[in-house]
Amino acid sequence: MSRNKIIFYVAAVLVIVLALVFGAQVKKLQKQLPAAVRIIPSESKSRSDVAQNGSDENVANAALRPEVLVKFRAGTSSDQIVQITSRFNDQLQDEIEAVPGLTSINDRDDGDAAAVAAQYRALPEVEYAEPNYEIEIDQRVANRQPLRADRQTEQWALSRIALPEAWNKTTGSNGIVVGVLDSGVEYTHVGLVNNIWTRPSGMMPYHDQDLGTIDDVHGYNAVANDGDPLDANGHGTACAGIVGGYFETRSGSCGVNQHVAIMPLKFVNAGGFGSTADAIEAINYAIERRRAGVNLRVINVSWELGERSRALEETIRAAYAAGILFVVSSGSDGANNDGRPRYPANYTIGNVISVAATNKSDVLAQFSNYSAGSVHLAAPGEAVLTTALGNEYELHSGTAMAASFVSGVAALALSVHPNASVDQLRALLLEAVDNLPALQGKVSTGGRINALRAVGQPRG
Repeated sequence: MSRNKIIFYVAAVLVIVLALVFGAQVKKLQKQLPAAVRIIPSESKSRSDVAQNGSDENVANAALRPEVLVKFRAGTSSDQIVQITSRFNDQLQDEIEAVPGLTSINDRDDGDAAAVAAQYRALPEVEYAEPNYEIEIDQRVANRQPLRADRQTEQWALSRIALPEAWNKTTGSNGIVVGVLDSGVEYTHVGLVNNIWTRPSGMMPYHDQDLGTIDDVHGYNAVANDGDPLDANGHGTACAGIVGGYFETRSGSCGVNQHVAIMPLKFVNAGGFGSTADAIEAINYAIERRRAGVNLRVINVSWELGERSRALEETIRAAYAAGILFVVSSGSDGANNDGRPRYPANYTIGNVISVAATNKSDVLAQFSNYSAGSVHLAAPGEAVLTTALGNEYELHSGTAMAASFVSGVAALALSVHPNASVDQLRALLLEAVDNLPALQGKVSTGGRINALRAVGQPRG
C-alpha cells in the first residue's frame, strides 16, 4: 500500500471518529434542552458544584433536574433513604425540610421517570412517588411599546378595581412581603427597584442542609441554587410590576402597591420552563424565611400544571401552616376547570385563591379558565400595562396578570390589617368583590376584586 493511501485511510478514520464524538455531544445537548423532553435527566453532580462553576442556568437546570419526587413514610431515617437510593444507583439530591420525608432523587441510569417512580412506590418505606413534572409558564400577549407621557391613561384596570379610592386610605407598606414564584424579577428595573425585598442585615443567609448556604440578598434562584433571582424571561417581572411597580419618574403607579416588598422566587428558566421540584424548593425557601422572621404573607403563582402533584400540594399545605396565602391563576385555556383541572388552582387547600381574568367590558376574558366551584374570583387580565425587561413596560394578557392583581390587593389589605390570619385574609378577599352578571356561574363568588372593599373591611 502506498504512503498516500495510508495517509488517506488514517484521515478517513479520524473523520469518522470525530463525527461520532460530535454526534454524541449533540445528543447530550438535546437532552439538556428543557423544551425537548418532559422530564429532563440529570447528571451525578451537586447543584452547588454547578452554581460555583458559573454554568448557564438552562444547562444547569437540565443537568441537575431530578427525575422523581419521593415521599418516604414517617420513621424512615436519612440513612435508610440513602441506602435505598444507593441500591437503585440513584442520587438523593435534597430533602425538603418543610415536608418531612419528601425528597428529590436523580436517577443515574437515566431511566424513564414514570418507571423510576413506580419502582419507589413499590417499596414499603414509600408513601408516594411521582415524576418531576415540567411546568411551562403561560405567555399569551406581550406588546412592547416605548413609554409615552400619557401611558398612565392605559391603566384601565386600576380604576376598575377602585384602586385610586383605596389609595386614599393606604398605598401599601414595605413591611409586607409578597413572593413572586416565577421566572425571577428584574430587581434592577427602575420601576421596581425601590420595592424589592432585601434580606435584613441582621438575618443570616439561607442555609439548606443538602444544598448549602445561599447569600439570598434579594430572594432565591432554584434553577441555579443561588441567591441571584434575576429574570431572564420577563414573565416574573410582568407579574411583579402589577403587584408593586411604578413609572420611572415615580409620578404614577402601574401596580397595586406603591410600597411593598417583592421577594423573587425563581424556578423558571429563560425559556419559560421550570419543574415541580424547583417550585417546591423555592416554596421551601419561602417557608424557612417566614419562620426566620420575614413578614412573607402572600405568594403569587401565575402558572398552571396539568398533572396533580401530591408533592406540590403538600408543600403548599406546609405554607398554609406557616401563614402564607397562595394566589394562583386559574389557567388561560378558555376551559372549565371542573372538566380539566389545573394545579395549583384546583387544590382544595385553605390558603389557595384561584383567579380568573376579566377584560375592559367586565366580562370573562375569552382565554380565561373558569369554574363555579374551584375558581373563586376574577380580576383584570387583558391588555394590562406592567414592567418588562430592560427598564421597559409592556401590555400583557392572561390569568397570570389577574392573579397578580389579587396578590397586590392582598398586600394592600395587609397594610391596613397587618394582624389578619391567612384564613381571615382569604375570607376578606373573597368578600371584597363587585358582583358582575357576566361572572355568575363562572367563579364561586360571582365577582371581580375591589381594592377599596378589601382595605375598608376591618379584620384581625
